[in-house]
Amino acid sequence: MTVAAEQRPRLWNAAGAWRGVGVAIGIFALTRVAQLVILGWLDAASDDPIGVRNRLLVWDAGWFLKVAVNGYPHDYTYDLAGRLQGNELAFFPVYPLLIRAVSAVGIPASTAALIVSWVASAGMVVALHLLGTSLHTKRAGWALVAICCTAPVSIVFSMAYSEAVFLALVAGMLVAAHRKVWWAAGLLGVLAALTRPTGAAAAVALAVAALLAVREDRRQAWKPLLAATVALAGVPLYLAWVGWRVGDPAAWFRIQAAGWGTAFDYGASTVKFLATTLSTGDGWVPISVAIILIAAVAAAWVAMAGKPWPPLAVYGLIAMVLVYGQAGFYHSKPRLLVPVLLTLLPAAIAASRARPRVAILSITAWAAFGLWYGAYLVAVWPYTL
Repeated sequence: MTVAAEQRPRLWNAAGAWRGVGVAIGIFALTRVAQLVILGWLDAASDDPIGVRNRLLVWDAGWFLKVAVNGYPHDYTYDLAGRLQGNELAFFPVYPLLIRAVSAVGIPASTAALIVSWVASAGMVVALHLLGTSLHTKRAGWALVAICCTAPVSIVFSMAYSEAVFLALVAGMLVAAHRKVWWAAGLLGVLAALTRPTGAAAAVALAVAALLAVREDRRQAWKPLLAATVALAGVPLYLAWVGWRVGDPAAWFRIQAAGWGTAFDYGASTVKFLATTLSTGDGWVPISVAIILIAAVAAAWVAMAGKPWPPLAVYGLIAMVLVYGQAGFYHSKPRLLVPVLLTLLPAAIAASRARPRVAILSITAWAAFGLWYGAYLVAVWPYTL
């Protein structure tokens, strides 16, 4: 029996087996119900109540549904004035393909999109609990689940967005890599890379894990190296496919810039936003976003001071560089930070070491703000996440 095979039951037992997983899913279910109640309350109080279900299907959800129902276009999209527009090619394929698969049994695509997101969220919390347990303790796993599911803009885990699928795959990949189950790590890594562009950060993290494994034991070096190679191919393959389909190698980047103003400017726009908002801003949402961006950097700094597992650190740092380094809608950045596990790690570890009453009260206070904040941005704030 291999070392990895021996480790799997130990992790399962350390995580509390079915009871431990049940607690993690229970935490998820409680947070989702609480947030839907808040969302329903805010929707009913709004000037344009459209219902909770419709709130979960706004903005980017429409793009994913277009891909799921109609497939990808074959070329650029232009408006009547001949200006280049964003189109479905900006969105990576795993989530819309899952929607299409579920809707193939006769379920409406919009309902299928929500089913996929919620099922993926359940898988996500299991993977997060196993990851927290594998890296630290069972209590750290539960704390990581609770803190992640109640983070500001964690409402996307309930929406027809790809974050739940992506984080489930990334967390699962990290668990597999930490336990040296390389076939699973490679498969989950390439699927994550085909779910969101930040899957590139997860692939690099897997490469780091593979190099660490090779340094420890060269006898089976091909397994981790193959897993890393497969994952690293994901994002370039999709970008190359878009370029081939449109006939322009830079097509994906042009579509992103035209539709969403997304371009890597080495953080210049983020610094400008922070400086302007904190000096002259008078809107509470922009100010809250600025505070979240600063707090996330501080949390990552604390996490790095604790010397986390290198692949997790690499994933978190690269993902944060991608979020802070690109231009685009500032109010989308808190959502893009949701899957960055590195920023949640210090709080999860602290909660796992605190007295249970202190941990519960602290996470409840965090949840009260985070669940309301996400619901507010969906029901009241007029702009896309």
